[in-house]
Amino acid sequence: MKSTDPLLNAWQQTLRRAEDRPAIVSTRGEILRKFADVEERACAFESNLMFSPGAVIAVQIGNHEDWPSILIACLRKGLVVLPLEQSMNDQQRDAALEVCKASAVVSAVLSGEPPGVFRLGTADATAHWGEHSPSLLKLTSGTTAAPRAIRFRSRQLLADCNQICDTMGISDADLNFGVIPISHSYGFSNLLTPLIARGVHSNATVFPGMPVFYQAFCEMEYVPVLPKLRLCISAGAPLPRAVSKKFREKFNLTIHSFYGASECGGICYARETTNEEEGFVGQPMKGISIELLNPNAGAGQIQVRSPAVADGYFPEPNEEKLGNGIFVPDDLLARHDSGFRIVGRISDVINVAGKKVNPAEVEAHLLRFGGVRQAVVFGLTAGAGLRNEEVAACVVVSPQVSENDLLRFCRAALSAWQVPKRVFVVDAIPMNERGKISRRDLARRFSPAAASSPLRRLGS
Repeated sequence: MKSTDPLLNAWQQTLRRAEDRPAIVSTRGEILRKFADVEERACAFESNLMFSPGAVIAVQIGNHEDWPSILIACLRKGLVVLPLEQSMNDQQRDAALEVCKASAVVSAVLSGEPPGVFRLGTADATAHWGEHSPSLLKLTSGTTAAPRAIRFRSRQLLADCNQICDTMGISDADLNFGVIPISHSYGFSNLLTPLIARGVHSNATVFPGMPVFYQAFCEMEYVPVLPKLRLCISAGAPLPRAVSKKFREKFNLTIHSFYGASECGGICYARETTNEEEGFVGQPMKGISIELLNPNAGAGQIQVRSPAVADGYFPEPNEEKLGNGIFVPDDLLARHDSGFRIVGRISDVINVAGKKVNPAEVEAHLLRFGGVRQAVVFGLTAGAGLRNEEVAACVVVSPQVSENDLLRFCRAALSAWQVPKRVFVVDAIPMNERGKISRRDLARRFSPAAASSPLRRLGS
């Protein structure tokens, strides 16, 4: 009997076509799961999921090979999957479980053991989903203290998968290198759903990565041979031009920038890699329409229309931002001859005596200085109790570059209110496991109380 769930129907087609083929392979070449094994494990999990349809099941197992089976089992039982990152502390985890009304957690108590289902005390507190019960809840990576989730149905997850595979030319002949966390939207859409819906298995002809990974590859002393790798994708944060250039010189491979959001999956993709503008993310992906909300401005917010757009936020909806097939990101984009370029975010704008400074403009200028490998600009409170801010910069530079060099360079071309008042030289700019940099975290770390001098070098 054919299922009414489009993702399950896609899985059945994959299973019929590739039942005896490897689905998940270890880095040593060992076959961890064939597609038939994924199905067998899904049936085993399904018998252990004794919950009412609509119940939320949290999954916190890292990139375990049972992830596809658990998702398939939950879809068959009409349950809602909530992916959780392994790095979450107990307080964050408990808050997410409470807000999303989770009935159980799937986790592995001991390393190396198969995941088990652990019922929670809130097992009977199933949310009232209304007409469209979700298949997946994605936690957002916002800066607010209270967790918030995004509601997705299977058809939206499948649409995102199809848009990614069709735009990037990924097929069942490819093998994904699964380094990015499946619990993150990028990993879920680029690793898990392509395996289920398209039979794209896990090894290495396609590498979905993040800038922090490519930076690490560039710094490797010994260059590994990568004979099968044909497609390198970077998402999660803007890819610095210097990293892209160095990677190409070292590995003879180009990196394609990919821009997306948890709320709608993929948005833009740089099909060609000849454009080296900072922040360039390419053209809209197949099946996606992008409209600048203020087309007469140099840069601004966009409106994304796509069949992959989520139904809305949970527990508090925000229909002006997300809903009815439309999503409005906080990113600021500028139209380019051959696509779009990210130039900042609304929340990143620095208020300097009433004048608005876009950090991306100052960062782009700093990166033009020879010897500057990386630059992040953020606002610092200008005095106790004041709402006014001053511009600060955190940079990774060559040993011969000084703060005075950078300040002179900025004063020569930027407006006075755009010039950083403080420059912090570091060995590496801190990132989270998603490869993202938080300007708010940097502002706290380099606040006047923490930074006793205008220039200092910190360890990584």
